[in-house]
Amino acid sequence: MITSVNEAFDKFMRDTVNLDKDVVEAAKSSRDNLLDNIAEFDTDDFFHLWKNINIQYGSFARKTKCRKLDDIDLMIGISADGATYDSNANWDNITITASCFNQKQLDCQNEDGTLNSTKALYAFMKKLEKTKDYSRSELHKNGQAVTLTLLSREWNFDIVPCFHTVTEYDGHSYYLIPNGTGNWMKTNPEIDRNIVAHANQEKDGKLLDLIRLCKKWNKIKKVKTMPSYLLETIIVNYAENVDELSDYIDVRFINVLKYLRNSILSPVYDMKQIQGNINNLSYVEKINISQRADEDYKKARNAYQAEIEEKDNKKAINLWRDVFGEEFPQYGD
Repeated sequence: MITSVNEAFDKFMRDTVNLDKDVVEAAKSSRDNLLDNIAEFDTDDFFHLWKNINIQYGSFARKTKCRKLDDIDLMIGISADGATYDSNANWDNITITASCFNQKQLDCQNEDGTLNSTKALYAFMKKLEKTKDYSRSELHKNGQAVTLTLLSREWNFDIVPCFHTVTEYDGHSYYLIPNGTGNWMKTNPEIDRNIVAHANQEKDGKLLDLIRLCKKWNKIKKVKTMPSYLLETIIVNYAENVDELSDYIDVRFINVLKYLRNSILSPVYDMKQIQGNINNLSYVEKINISQRADEDYKKARNAYQAEIEEKDNKKAINLWRDVFGEEFPQYGD
């Protein structure tokens, strides 16, 4: 029976916010099976694959995914086979000169000899269509991935072909992935993953739950939602600017709402230091999110006051239900 705020949050995190452990294990097994299937694509009539640079990315890889598990992101390495790229181009519009030694790269080139990333995606899509246990493959709406739908699972896979660069003048190497318009763009999800893992370690393992809780809050609000990566970046920035995070997740959440209501109005720079400002929301969207964060901050403060000062856990839990909706446990459940 739920009679305290702590019990309510424990149940909410366990049953509604965090991914079910059995689902996570099944997803990992499914992912590994898919990687085995993709490895078989490496034939003379396809790209030469470089499995050593295959990489998991996105919130599932960073352990910041909240329930439910809807997608798993994978980058599949392609061997350059002599292909070259323009390292001086803008990070999000890079051209790759196709290899003269790989027929599939030649098949996917433009008239000027550059490798068309959209054609490369379609080549992967055609291969993935024939993979067993999957119902269909299609180009993702952003034009940067192939979405693979499973027959009997709740999650999809987003498959992104990639190249890996040499170390550049700035001392970093990058992954080159489709940019959605036929060229390529730089990324490095390893940096994101390391930053989040380090920040979580520095805060005694209290950050990941906070990120997942905030993402759940973001999903249930009837206003413009923030892109997941933007929200995650804001929360990591918050964590890095405070000495410690509270042992109590409700207090952590209250404090991050206070930070969010102001930070969403300002530029937010990508953790990888590649993309620059990632806060591309419109002015109206920023204001709406800021106002919602402020409103829920005040409700959350009232809930905390009801719990700590008034000793009224029922009132506090009802106020938290105003913040998180009907999925938040009721008093007495």
